[in-house]
Amino acid sequence: MAKKEKPKFPTEIVPLPSKGEFYPEGHPLSSGNVEVKYMTAKEEDILTSQNLIKQGKVIDVLLESLVQGDVDMNDMLIGDKNAVMIAARVLGYGKDYEFELEDPLTGEKEKQILDLTTLEHKEVDFDGDYTFELPHSKRVLGWKFITQGDENQITEELKALRKVTKKSGIEQEVTTRLRKVITSIDGKEDVATVNNFVNNEFLSRDSKAFRDYLLSVTPDVDLNIIVDFSSGEEVETTVPMTVEFFWPKSWTKT
Repeated sequence: MAKKEKPKFPTEIVPLPSKGEFYPEGHPLSSGNVEVKYMTAKEEDILTSQNLIKQGKVIDVLLESLVQGDVDMNDMLIGDKNAVMIAARVLGYGKDYEFELEDPLTGEKEKQILDLTTLEHKEVDFDGDYTFELPHSKRVLGWKFITQGDENQITEELKALRKVTKKSGIEQEVTTRLRKVITSIDGKEDVATVNNFVNNEFLSRDSKAFRDYLLSVTPDVDLNIIVDFSSGEEVETTVPMTVEFFWPKSWTKT
């Protein structure tokens, strides 16, 4: 990969939720930080590219433009990418993110403003063991963290599967993601064994336990927030990533 030119614009150092601990020694992301430049008109061209929007690649191309150094975005863990995305939004359009939520008490939509700089990284307790014994079947899974490259492959596989399963209307996102995360079954690493297990033998209660475990050990930004409504109702929710997260109101229909 060609080296990026030294930025001619101000940059900020963004800490990664992973702290660099899940990258090989010497990897550009193993420092636990990444350099991100301030957004310019060039990046606004990316954000308004209808072609990239239709392809679902606009955010990936944007971040590739903003991240400095010899960083291959395909190597970046999804949680680290989320941190970079939030930092890019702050550097581009400020820390205040406006969105609407429905008050569960009144049923009325109410404007909320979140200071994105108050979002913290999840506290994870990972002991470095990339195996998990399923609580019910007692099968032992080997697994890995998902990178942006893996996410791109999942997207392409789901597109291909939708053409095949169009008649049934059954989405296969859960099993597709599991096949990408799981690397072995009881020590057997061949693709056929993993695929057969996920498709035919994975008990739903074991699947949930495994997914809950992954969520607990995966480094990421904590997007859980508490929202106070004018009615006095207090609700815990996740930050809604609406179209206005990167696209200012002036660019969208009101």
